[in-house]
Amino acid sequence: MSSETVSLARQAGEPPRITLALQLAIVGWWALAALMIYWPDKPVGFAAPRFVSETHQLFVLLAAALTLAVLAGRFLALSSLLQPLRRAARWLIALALLLAVWEFVTAKLALLPAPFFAPPRALIEAWATDWPRLGDSVLHSLRLLALGFILGSISGFITGVAIGWSRGLGYWVHPVLRFLGPVPSTALLPLSLYFFPSSFSAAIFLIALATWFPVTVLTWSGVASVDQRYYDVARTLGASTLFLIARVAIPASLPHVFVGLFMGLGASFSVLVAAEMMGVKSGLGWYLQWAQGWAAYANMYAALIVMALLFSSLITLLFALRDRLLAWQRGVVKW
Repeated sequence: MSSETVSLARQAGEPPRITLALQLAIVGWWALAALMIYWPDKPVGFAAPRFVSETHQLFVLLAAALTLAVLAGRFLALSSLLQPLRRAARWLIALALLLAVWEFVTAKLALLPAPFFAPPRALIEAWATDWPRLGDSVLHSLRLLALGFILGSISGFITGVAIGWSRGLGYWVHPVLRFLGPVPSTALLPLSLYFFPSSFSAAIFLIALATWFPVTVLTWSGVASVDQRYYDVARTLGASTLFLIARVAIPASLPHVFVGLFMGLGASFSVLVAAEMMGVKSGLGWYLQWAQGWAAYANMYAALIVMALLFSSLITLLFALRDRLLAWQRGVVKW
């Protein structure tokens, strides 16, 4: 048996190795927890800070969970657990450093003026004490976003397929797209509040309009750029016009359609927050305005983090849907 074979056999029997980045991540999170617990806070204001011990316990649990996950992946040979942690190791280190700097300049030294810059424990307090209002705002935002995004996606998809297939329709719709498309949807908010019976329906219209334009343009581009040879082969086999649209044009244009959906979803986030700040009486945008009005800056930061996690999760779900529907184009789609 050759030396290379022996070395491969030994490597196959050895448990996965813990990389230096993962080791530094574990040390960083335990150091962050120690900084929070053992470095005394600088007194600010007259009221004693709340949820200090709960914040300490949370970060100890996070450090312990990271340590146990790495050790389990190492000694139980769980590569499915260890590989994602290896990929995220540098981000874990950066996040620990960022939180340490945040804790250091706010709670420990009070270098930044309170209450405009709150320490991490203030976010824990905001989530723990105001979760009913914040949760209700999340549900209202999700309902508003879902209605507007679905309506805009469906109408944009139908419009894009129609003008991509028919030059006659494209002749009439293309100038409208060039005229109304570049106008920000939020600029139409005063008109929407006048023409629609409620601020909720006006917000749905604005979100749908913001989604409609990119979905229409990218769907149109996808249908118009389908290789004509696909249509020739299908016509040779006796395909009808409906078959050409449903089974040739639309499947071939799906990568472009998903690009439009991603762009429309990003645009709908901005319109959602702006509409809730200016007209809707509930939602994350309303919550941000309410927190700013009451100088509850910790609640505002807590809502911003919830908003970022929520919108990032929706983008991830759209990616998962894209990967599922375009599995047959896995070697073609590169984004």
